[in-house]
Amino acid sequence: MDNIAGSKSSLNWAVQLSVLALVLLWIFPTVGLLISSFRTADQISTSGWWRAMFPAEQNLVLRTAGPDETRIERDGKFVVEGNLFDGGSEAVISVWGISSKEISAYRPDEVADMGDGETIMVQANGNYTWTGSEEQISGRGQRVFATAKTPPEITLDNYKTVLISGSTTDSMAKAFFNTLTVTLPATIIPIVIAAFAAYALAWMDFRGRALLIAFVVALLVVPLQLALIPLLRLHLGIGIGKGYLGVWLAHTGFGLPLAIYLLRNYMVGLPRDIIENAKVDGATDFQIFTKIILPLSFPALASFAIFQFLWTWNDLLVAKVFLIDATGETTVMTNQIVELLGTRGGNWEILATAAFVSIAVPLFVFFAMQKYLVRGLLAGSVK
Repeated sequence: MDNIAGSKSSLNWAVQLSVLALVLLWIFPTVGLLISSFRTADQISTSGWWRAMFPAEQNLVLRTAGPDETRIERDGKFVVEGNLFDGGSEAVISVWGISSKEISAYRPDEVADMGDGETIMVQANGNYTWTGSEEQISGRGQRVFATAKTPPEITLDNYKTVLISGSTTDSMAKAFFNTLTVTLPATIIPIVIAAFAAYALAWMDFRGRALLIAFVVALLVVPLQLALIPLLRLHLGIGIGKGYLGVWLAHTGFGLPLAIYLLRNYMVGLPRDIIENAKVDGATDFQIFTKIILPLSFPALASFAIFQFLWTWNDLLVAKVFLIDATGETTVMTNQIVELLGTRGGNWEILATAAFVSIAVPLFVFFAMQKYLVRGLLAGSVK
């Protein structure tokens, strides 16, 4: 009975666990990116995103208030009092110091001797008492190095910096529209060309059709990097290098083999009777293609559109070679995100936010058209 067709396999549980593991492997990085986009730079540098909802221990550089306006005289001494945490933070200091070389020299409520009778005392909640003479307590505030356990914090400042205010706003907005300018034509053009080619390879008889199909399949294994420099030299020779037209044609050329392969496999699987009846009724190949083939091939068209859109939207290599100019007027989002890191690799909180903003559009496109993805991918696999 176990071998009866249609019976459920005994290894079905293993398949389900494998699928679940693969799904989790893809989801975890996206979830981590989303959580990191709501965290501060200090939190990102001290703990992983999976500890975002737990207190984290951080090394902080704090400063007392300016003494000239806040000092008071008490028992012949001048005193400055306040809290090291602006805004009433719930952080708890475990150790502290007055030198970067000895950041754990003192515990809360201990008094640090700064010489010449000047002292400072810091409590666990950040309250401090700085005592000294009038000459000593003047100028700028005193720096305090503290190790504190800070509560989890969720902030929208990163999104305000990227989307509303800050030095990155104009560049990110420009990069967003530049990416749309590249992606939309680079998705539509190969679909239009591939649809005509796929129909010809599927339903039109001409000499050398089999060899042409084999050539298209062979192009699927050609490395993208192999053609970049020769193609760029060709573009520069004919005057379309370093511009939108050049990058559109590059994406079209690199995407056509897969597009033709998917669409041809799907069109071959369509009922032959429909095409033959249309020809008997006097329909031309163009009428058959536009009124019969295209509507029936929408799942395959949507499937490739998803792939092409995601590829061109997330592309960095082709944009670097064919598009980036000295002024940055045509910079796409992937390149702009790399530049947000800076020369020293900082601004990780801004990077996470910008990266999540960048993937929001591809996620919307994927979920809007994902029901056609499997139908298009399986096109022509079953007769």
